[in-house]
Amino acid sequence: MEIRQLRMDEFEERMALSQFAFQLRFDESNMEQRRKTYRPEHDWGAFDENGKLLSAAIIIPFEAWVQGRKLAMGGIAGVATWPDARRQGCVSKLLSHALETMKKDGHSISMLHPFSFPFYRKFGWEMTVERKKYTIPTRLLPARLYVPGLVKRVAKPDFEALNRVYSAYASRYSGTLARNDDWWENKILTKNGTWAVYENESGQTEGYVFYDVADSKLTVHDMANTTEKARVALWTYIANHDSMIEEATLIAPIDDPLPFLLSDPRIKQEILPYFMSRIVDAEAFVRQYAWAPGTDGESVALRIADAQAPWNDGLFRLDWSSNGEGKLARTTEQEESANGTISCDIQALTAMLLGNRRPAFLREYGRIVGSDTAVALLEKRVPPRTTHLMDFF
Repeated sequence: MEIRQLRMDEFEERMALSQFAFQLRFDESNMEQRRKTYRPEHDWGAFDENGKLLSAAIIIPFEAWVQGRKLAMGGIAGVATWPDARRQGCVSKLLSHALETMKKDGHSISMLHPFSFPFYRKFGWEMTVERKKYTIPTRLLPARLYVPGLVKRVAKPDFEALNRVYSAYASRYSGTLARNDDWWENKILTKNGTWAVYENESGQTEGYVFYDVADSKLTVHDMANTTEKARVALWTYIANHDSMIEEATLIAPIDDPLPFLLSDPRIKQEILPYFMSRIVDAEAFVRQYAWAPGTDGESVALRIADAQAPWNDGLFRLDWSSNGEGKLARTTEQEESANGTISCDIQALTAMLLGNRRPAFLREYGRIVGSDTAVALLEKRVPPRTTHLMDFF
């Protein structure tokens, strides 16, 4: 079996596999649009000895917000295998190759939307992003309130203004994409729907909502704000659709406060597991992560189990500076930290640092093992940060 990048002349073969695996049908115009945006250098395939494509996976170079910083992230997508090639280790080999490729390319983390959580957990990914889905009857929508400024519909929004709002909003969370111009132009602004922006008294954009209305239902696709005034103004705008809709639906962060802010909070709320993440390169990630400040010279020993990425597997010493810089370096049993050892697998470490699962919680449920002192240090040094993701790939 050969693992290699696809070529442009293999586009049709790749599209045939994708359509079959994901039960899609691309018409001629759709195929042409996909051809224009196809990046064969991002697409990796497993081929048999005759050069036949058996399986494929895409590695998309992204940046994601983590603890207020942008980190290079490899997005795994489009994983597909022909049925006669399944259970032959194709995807396993592709994912192992993907980890090596992402590490080489400087992606210290990876994210994906799983068809099966148990399947990708075997390869070191862990659930990190859950979201809330609201279904709000018209009579329970937030009250319409006066807010200085203006909400206006825009036929062609200024994506630079949108991105300023989005970036400020997204940086509050971990796991959100750092959207670039290409993502806005080809993945966001090409969708059908209505855009409305909130401008404050000075004419500055502080919030936006992208939505559509069909069959008496308003569906919010994308919404962000940088101020409380913008949030109230946008909800007032949504409530002004009350004569034409019976309900509104939207996806929100898991810690969204809307129900508390409603006069009647008896709305439908669903918790939806969404994306998985993985630490690809633990040493690089620890350097990039924004640890909480503390006392200079604090450290713990960290024993990581990672069967898929041997560079992460083993015993390390995790040191912190007073200003929140971290360093992870291999160590020996004789050089373990006086504060004790934390033992965990790569999934638990990912859940702690990318999934907002607290160290004490993970120890309580047997996902990490460590002394009280070591766990207390992690509790102090790992800042709480809700995860969220507004996009799909």
